Amino acid sequence: MRLLLLSNSTAPGHRYLEHATEEIAALLDGARSLLFVPYALADHAGYTAQVATALAPLGVTVTGAHTASEPAAAVREAEAVFVGGGNSFRLLKALHEHGLVPAIRERVAAGDLPYLGSSAGTNMACPTLRTTNDMPIVQPPAFAALDLVPFQINPHYLDAKPDTAHMGESRAERLEQFLEENDVPVVGLREGTWLRREGERLTLGGIAAGGLLFRRGLAPEELTSGADLSDLLRGDYRFDVG
Repeated sequence: MRLLLLSNSTAPGHRYLEHATEEIAALLDGARSLLFVPYALADHAGYTAQVATALAPLGVTVTGAHTASEPAAAVREAEAVFVGGGNSFRLLKALHEHGLVPAIRERVAAGDLPYLGSSAGTNMACPTLRTTNDMPIVQPPAFAALDLVPFQINPHYLDAKPDTAHMGESRAERLEQFLEENDVPVVGLREGTWLRREGERLTLGGIAAGGLLFRRGLAPEELTSGADLSDLLRGDYRFDVG
């Protein structure tokens, strides 16, 4: 299984996907075409065009899944797939409606379809979308996602700022609440970071200050770029993915 899970698609001071260009090229490994899944945003054509422009220097032709009469069939023919960011609830609803959850999971799990995700697309690689930051603007038929990794991810992770005027829960507090109900680790990815999976090896990379690992009953653990997180792939966690 080959995954590249980005916290975000645009890092400060960089153009769209620019901060991860080398990692994306390594993931695609010579693939000349890519199927883009644009359902997290409303403008599917415009979103696909943005991705096509960003990946053109890599010599990759981008096709939007929305242009296929049967998106699941397009997945079965794809050389690589990119699930873009936006609203996670809207994205997951569309994945279920178009039969893309089993279609993507089957090929990626078999190891013959590289998977690139960003933000909401990274959430989709988890067992469920329950650690998304998004507002539920639509209702998917289930919270179960692609289950390409056996733990949860929180993209765009933000550290609490003591001088903020915000009086609601911090991101860390919300993830601790998640752990009160679910015994499964959560990796909080700060902006500019990503997770790279190659088979049974999982590493944290990025141009920024790493992330945090949240586990039930333990203090959050600071993670630095280059950290080997492969043990997270071998865990047996209790999780209802309904």
